Amino acid sequence: MAAVPSDMATVETDGVGALGSAPTPARRVVRELRKSPAVILSVAFIVLITLLAILAPLVVRVSGWGPYEFDPDAINPDLGGIPVGSWGGIGAEHWFGVEPGSGRDIFARIAYGARVSLAIAGSATVITTTLGVVFGMLAGFFGGWVDQVVSRVMDFLMAFPSLIFMIAVLSALPAGNRPLLLVIVLSIFGWPYTARVIRGQTMSLRNAEFVEAAYASGGKPFTIAMKEVLPNLRGTIIVLATLAVPSYIGTEAGLSFLGVGVTPPTPSWGQMIAQAVPWYSTNPMFFVFPGMFLFLTVLSFTLLGDKLRDVLDAGDAA
Repeated sequence: MAAVPSDMATVETDGVGALGSAPTPARRVVRELRKSPAVILSVAFIVLITLLAILAPLVVRVSGWGPYEFDPDAINPDLGGIPVGSWGGIGAEHWFGVEPGSGRDIFARIAYGARVSLAIAGSATVITTTLGVVFGMLAGFFGGWVDQVVSRVMDFLMAFPSLIFMIAVLSALPAGNRPLLLVIVLSIFGWPYTARVIRGQTMSLRNAEFVEAAYASGGKPFTIAMKEVLPNLRGTIIVLATLAVPSYIGTEAGLSFLGVGVTPPTPSWGQMIAQAVPWYSTNPMFFVFPGMFLFLTVLSFTLLGDKLRDVLDAGDAA
């Protein structure tokens, strides 16, 4: 039998076999994320709440009550509209009970409230991430007067009392398409935070050797920025987008709680929490369910984003 060469005998692999290739960065990230039970639970809840939002019309058809339907038999008018039965009217007919005073099904409004929250947060995240990447790369890659203009705009928006301005603007505007107005307002004040990080990352990459080699090969600045710099920003962009979603969900809920966000009868978790405040001592479940879904959704996205940032930072350091 022929002897095995010593160099082949000492081949080290990363769990992919002696002749296999090293895992791709995406597989490495997934493998690290799967090691965390908190991340697994967070992803599971995110998938669950996303499916609940997407399939809300089908789910409420199964539950039997829509988000705008009133059930007068589920409340006691002689007691000020308190739900009939224990735990806020929870039962086979109303899975999460009913709203005091109106008798609307809480589960249906939770499902449709998830659609509103995720739609607003997702749309704002896409817009702010796109604007932040574009302007951040322009400022960081080209520098000079472009950097000065973009940086001054970012400084102004980041120093501006955005929450007060949002409340003032949304209070003054008609209550027409309020979700669209929320997306616009959140996007105006949200993109500078992404742009600031992308600008710094781009400035550190524009003098890298592979960028100098691309210039030496006759590459044009725009082409180099898109083909050489942008791919190296993917990890940062993913982390920023993941962490932006819970921020916008919380902001939308806060504005709706204050009465300047999503307006009735459109369901919103923040709006439901505001309506539940006068009833928390007599029907705590009306307060618990929207608060619990809001808390778990924000927590899940935050845990996923934090772990994703740690994994990507560890990969860059390695």
